[in-house]
Amino acid sequence: MKSVIVIGASGYGKVVADLIQKSNDRVVGFLDDQADLADTFIGYPLLGLVKDYSNYKDTAEFVIAIGNQGIREKIAARLWDVRWYTAIHPSAVRSDIQVRVGEGTVIMANAVINSACQIGRHCIINSGAVVEHDNQIADFVHVSVGAKLAGTVSVGKASWIGVGATVSNNLTICSNCIIGAGAVVVDDIKEAGTYVGVPAKKMEKTEMKKEINVRGGG
Repeated sequence: MKSVIVIGASGYGKVVADLIQKSNDRVVGFLDDQADLADTFIGYPLLGLVKDYSNYKDTAEFVIAIGNQGIREKIAARLWDVRWYTAIHPSAVRSDIQVRVGEGTVIMANAVINSACQIGRHCIINSGAVVEHDNQIADFVHVSVGAKLAGTVSVGKASWIGVGATVSNNLTICSNCIIGAGAVVVDDIKEAGTYVGVPAKKMEKTEMKKEINVRGGG
């Protein structure tokens, strides 16, 4: 049994804690930089701020339960001298043929990882996502709930594949891309940005501002 500290006392932290329990490992508690949290979170102790990790690094492994890939990358850089916990839900389907999963990655319930896939460090393969054969997933990628990557897809570092998005086979998505929810990617994406629609097209800055205004964002 492994002892695990979860970084991120949030909704996603709840899901990761449940995954750890179902893997028959032990949740020691949470670290989080929010100032207004209680002493406990979903029944587990809040052990302090992220910087307090050094108090526990000799006795526990760590996993970052934060969806934003940029924040995950920054935290991973700060905690360079720890043991990272790789969390794979018991219901996930992972091929035994030439699959590599990097440290700190989380593979959620009912996800499918097929043969010859290489998945990097601190990735999220979310609930019900499908990663087909021969995919190359770089570090800090987030494949959202129900997204589907067909065979021989390459996804660059810190890209985010949105909920229910589909990526056709033999395609490459460069680093630092966001593929919107429900988008369908049918061509290589060579330039960082946000891509939406069927087929997926890059949103220009004026379109993004209109979207923010419609949604009431700042």
